[in-house]
Amino acid sequence: MNRILALFAFVVFAVFLGILAVKVPSPDLVIVITLTVILVAYDFITSCSDKKD
Repeated sequence: MNRILALFAFVVFAVFLGILAVKVPSPDLVIVITLTVILVAYDFITSCSDKKD
């Protein structure tokens, strides 16, 4: 259940930033948004992996 909610939050965040990138097509802003989405995706993948504590 936590993975589904995390995936939903990631998709909503990416869509929000995608809309921002389309409405304000500044090259610098698009680069920062792309980097941000990559970092959030990396965090999502690493935090959702099976860890046995």
